[in-house]
Amino acid sequence: MVKAGVGNNALNGLYFYPKAVQEKVYELGLTDRQTVQQKRKIFMTIFFIVMLAVLLLIIGLWNGVVDFPDAYLQALIFLEVMNWYDGIVIDRLWVGHSKFWIIPGTEEIPFVQTWKQVFKKRGILTLIWIAGAAVVAALDVLIFGIILKG
Repeated sequence: MVKAGVGNNALNGLYFYPKAVQEKVYELGLTDRQTVQQKRKIFMTIFFIVMLAVLLLIIGLWNGVVDFPDAYLQALIFLEVMNWYDGIVIDRLWVGHSKFWIIPGTEEIPFVQTWKQVFKKRGILTLIWIAGAAVVAALDVLIFGIILKG
């Protein structure tokens, strides 16, 4: 989804970059804060809606889970795997080893998170997803409990 959201221009995903890179891009006049914030709002709204819908469809429709404990466990596993996959495979490996994400004029500014930053961020998100999985499970039971149980 990120690649689709940015298309063929890394500037379309500037909101994912550290502040130092963003400030340099603004200084270079490649884009402005308002444009970046607008793109961020649009992308993140679509991203969260699609991810929630897909997760609910996988758990409720594909797997046929309509009880809270099983829905919670599946949601938690999915969210935690995606959390760590995103931090390690997407952020560190794909972004860190792809020239696509280097914005001209910002080459000297680090834009990939260090391992320490990855572990800190993903550790915090691990705790957040414990609660987030409960929300997903409740929605699953509410939506698919009615649909599948009649």
